[in-house]
This record gives sequence, structure tokens and C-alpha cells, in this order.
Amino acid sequence: MLFRRIFFRWIQAAMIVLPVWLVVGWAVFGGGGWGTLGLVITVPVTFVSLAVIALLTSMRPTVRETRAVSWADVGILGAWHAAIIAFGFSGPSMAAFAVLSIALALVAFWYAIVQLVRDGAKRMQETMAEYERVAQAGAVPRTDAGGGPSVQQPYDLGEVIVVEERPQRD
Repeated sequence: MLFRRIFFRWIQAAMIVLPVWLVVGWAVFGGGGWGTLGLVITVPVTFVSLAVIALLTSMRPTVRETRAVSWADVGILGAWHAAIIAFGFSGPSMAAFAVLSIALALVAFWYAIVQLVRDGAKRMQETMAEYERVAQAGAVPRTDAGGGPSVQQPYDLGEVIVVEERPQRD
């Protein structure tokens, strides 16, 4: 659990650290003119994709409760982050790591969406089951679609005073 909590914090830090690493790696390991153009495109796209996937992962109810990601998140996001780090070394295999990074980004994005929907659906089912259980016990009065009582009964308001407003005549 400790490692998954640390990784949860890492995915937020990675939004800044990994794009900066791409710039540092380009500067240290050398990159030509086309590498500079690629860097101008790659760094913002990397930042946005990391931010979106971190947001989708952090929005999941189970992740918000435990402040820890699942082991599947660690595997998928860890592989994606490792591919980004390898891409930053700007060696002869840079193109292969670029393709791998893009493929893993797509996998991570769709995995985050599917997990968010599943977690939300599971939470909704649990909430509705609890509501039905309490309603069957009689603790919560049944209501119709408008939120009012399901049985229409006249209300006795007691004595009512009606005040009419009339325009003043000069």
C-alpha cells in the first residue's frame, strides 16, 4: 500500500518531471535541428497527456478514498513513464521509444477511462442498494419522481390569513 501511495504522488509530479527530463535529455545527449522541432511538439503533448491521465486516475472514487492507485495502474503507468524516460536519452532507439510511448499513452488513457466508469458504476450500485435497503426497512419515506410523498393526501394547514395587495388611489 505504501508503494501504491508513493506512486499516486509520483503521477502528479511526473506531469512536470518527465517533460523537463525530455528537455534535459535532449540537451545532455545531443539532438539536432529536427530534434529541436520534435522537442517543441513533444514536450507540451507529453505534459497534457500526463496531466489528463493523472486527472482521470485521481478522479476515481477508490483512488480518492485510499490516496493510492491500483497495481494495474502502477504497471501501465509505470511502463509508460519508463518509455518516456528512455525516449529522453535521445539515442539510436529513440524512434522505437517514441512509438512505444505513444502506444502506452493510448493504453493508459483508455484504461483510466474504463476504470473511472467502472468505479463510478460500482459506487452508484452500492449507493442505490443501500438506499433500497433503508427504504425497505421503513426508515425513509417513499417519494415519487418529483420528490413529494408517493400517496397524495390533503394537507391541513390550519387557519390561513390571506393578505391582498391593492394599488393606492390618490
